[in-house]
Amino acid sequence: MYSNYKNYEENGLSSVWTHTTNIVIDRGEGIYLIDESGKKYMDFTSGIGVTSTGHCHPRVVEAIKTQAEKLIFGQMNIVYHKPVLDLINQLKRIFPEQLDRFFFSNSGAEAVEAAVKLSKQYTGRQNVIVFQGSFHGRTHLTMSMTTSKTIYRTHYQPLVPGIFVSPYPYPFYYGWDEETTLKFAIRELERLLKSQTAPDETACIVVEPILGEGGYVVPPRGFLKALREICDRYGILLVVDEIQSGFARTGKYFAFQHEGIIPDIVTMAKGIASGMTLSGIAYRRELEGKWLQGSHGGTFGGNPVSCAAGAATIGVIIEEKLDVNAAERGKQLLDGLRELQRDFPVIGDIRGMGLMVATEFVKKPGRDGYNPDPDIVSRIKEEAIREGLLLLSCGTFGNIIRWIPPLIVTEQQIVESLEIFKRILKQVV
Repeated sequence: MYSNYKNYEENGLSSVWTHTTNIVIDRGEGIYLIDESGKKYMDFTSGIGVTSTGHCHPRVVEAIKTQAEKLIFGQMNIVYHKPVLDLINQLKRIFPEQLDRFFFSNSGAEAVEAAVKLSKQYTGRQNVIVFQGSFHGRTHLTMSMTTSKTIYRTHYQPLVPGIFVSPYPYPFYYGWDEETTLKFAIRELERLLKSQTAPDETACIVVEPILGEGGYVVPPRGFLKALREICDRYGILLVVDEIQSGFARTGKYFAFQHEGIIPDIVTMAKGIASGMTLSGIAYRRELEGKWLQGSHGGTFGGNPVSCAAGAATIGVIIEEKLDVNAAERGKQLLDGLRELQRDFPVIGDIRGMGLMVATEFVKKPGRDGYNPDPDIVSRIKEEAIREGLLLLSCGTFGNIIRWIPPLIVTEQQIVESLEIFKRILKQVV
C-alpha cells in the first residue's frame, strides 16, 4: 500500500507537474475516484474533461480488453486496422458531412499542430491568429499560440513567430453587455488584419468555441458566425479547437453546432476515448489535395486499442444520449449555482453550456470594475477535497471554479455536489 505522497522526492515524479491533490487513487467507478482506503471522491474534473463516459464504463472496458487480445499496435504508415475504420464510421455519425477526412494523433497539442500545418500547406500562407485567453497546448508551436497564463511560456521565449492575438469576447471581464463585447471583438479582429497580419499572409484563425483554461468563457452568440464570414471573405481557414468542448460536453456533439457553422478543420482529443490516448482532426475533403503526402505523421497515432476505445465511447455517447443528459444536467447545475449566487455575491459570474460550467469569484469591485479573487478559489478546492468533491480552477487570474463532471452524472449527483458546494461557501466566505 502506498501512502498519500507529500513531495516529489518520495515518488520520483518530475516536479514540473502541478498536483491538485496528493491522493493515491486505486480505482474509478462512474463519476467516482476511490483511494486505497476506500474513500470515494466525486470527480467533477473528469481528468480535465477526459472521462466523458465516466470511469471504466463497461462497454469501453470491454472494447479495450477485446482489442488488446487481438492487436495492440498496427502502425498507420504500414497497415490499416479495423478499429480505426470503426472509429471513422462513428465520427461520421456526429460530424457534419462536410467534415469527412480524419487524421489521428495522441495529444491535443499534436492535433493543433496538425491543423496549423495543414492550414499552412493548403493556403500557402504563414501566419496564425489566436485569441486572448486561449489554450492550445504546450509544444513549442502550441505554447506560442497559448495566452491563458504566462506560466505556459515562462523562460521558453523566443517563441514561434507569426502568431497574432486578438481579444476574445469576454463580457464579464470587460464589464459590457454581450452585444457591445461582440462588436468590440470583431472590430479588433478586423483591425488586426489591417495592422499586423494581412489576410493574404494569414493561414488560419484558431478559436476555442468556449474558452477552456482561459476561464470557461461562453462568447456572445454570433461570434463564430462572424469568424466564419471573415474567413470566407479573405480565404482564411477557420480552425475550431474542440479539444475540451467536444464530444457532447456542451450539450451538443460539438460546441460549434450551437451556432450552425461548419469549420474547415476541427481539433479533438480529451473526451474522445474515455481516457485512452487519442486525438485527431476532422477537415473538409477539399483540403486534402494540398496536404503533401508524408509531410506530417507520427508513430503512435491511431493506435488500435485507443481507436477501439474511441469507437466505443462515441457509441455510448450516442446510444445513451449523453448529449441530452449534458444539456439537462448542465441546466440543473447552472440553475443551482445561480440560486447560491444570490446568497454569496463573491460569485461574480456564472456561465456555461452543458456540463462545461464556470463560477467566477471576485472581491468587491475595484476602481477598474474587475477584481478577481483567486484566494477564495484555492480555499474552496481544498475544502472540496475534504468533502469528497474534486474541482479544478481556471482563468488567467485563477479565480474561476470549473465544473466538468462526467457526462453520465445524474440529477441526484448534481444535487449532492451543490449541497457540498453550499457548505463550503458557508465556511470560506
